[in-house]
Amino acid sequence: MGPIARIVAITAGLAGGTIFSQAPEFAQQYRQRIGGALDELRVIVEDFNAQAAQHHLDRQQALNAYAQSSDDFLRDRGVSMQNTITRYETLLSQQLKLGTAAPVAKPFVLLRNADDVVFANTWRDFVPGVPVSFAGFVWGAIGFIGGWAVAAVLGLGARRVARRRRAYRQAP
Repeated sequence: MGPIARIVAITAGLAGGTIFSQAPEFAQQYRQRIGGALDELRVIVEDFNAQAAQHHLDRQQALNAYAQSSDDFLRDRGVSMQNTITRYETLLSQQLKLGTAAPVAKPFVLLRNADDVVFANTWRDFVPGVPVSFAGFVWGAIGFIGGWAVAAVLGLGARRVARRRRAYRQAP
């Protein structure tokens, strides 16, 4: 590898390392947003459960009452409430998984079943963190190696083309 290719490879590795080192910080900010979303959804779900209980119904019976209504609005409201409950339970499960995952694995847990709204809002407001944790170091190293490998592969392709050109010019 020539000196320019080495500089490009090191630069690409550093760029990859810098980008990948932010994965644990993004996962942390995502997890914090899940907490806020859960706080709000919990109020809605608990209120629904309490109203159902006041009428001597459990949650499923109350949802069934909505579903069996002849009124389109009430049926749609039941579907909306079911979606809210499902989202609440999904976020609760994801929060638990993020809380118990090893720091290095949290970005994978997040990507496995990310909530579109929470993910988009986290991305919009994401503030990069300094990779001072072990997880940040590991992800930085992964990104550095990945960036180096990409640059090396591209560099090999460039060297082959250059050799062919030289061989073609030197041919009699």
